[in-house]
Amino acid sequence: MSTDVNVAKHVIHNKLESQVNTAAAKLDTLKAQAETAKANFEIKAISELLPKKLAMQHKLQELRKLGEDKFEQAKADLETQVAAFEKAVNGIESKIKAH
Repeated sequence: MSTDVNVAKHVIHNKLESQVNTAAAKLDTLKAQAETAKANFEIKAISELLPKKLAMQHKLQELRKLGEDKFEQAKADLETQVAAFEKAVNGIESKIKAH
């Protein structure tokens, strides 16, 4: 092989290697951005549920103090809140697993 051919092959190899490295770096950047977006989604979703958790805990404490006349309605309200809360938590969990 002539020196010109070896130089040309070397130049082509370096060019392709550079393209592969650039594409791989972009992929790593996209992966990091996706992980950040996922983390931001998780943090936002969880932070939105924390006040609901506190409200349910408060209602639970109130439930202990209620007489029979108000107990059934308060219990039904709390059961509805718990079901909605569980649904929201399960939704977050499934989205996290999907990523």
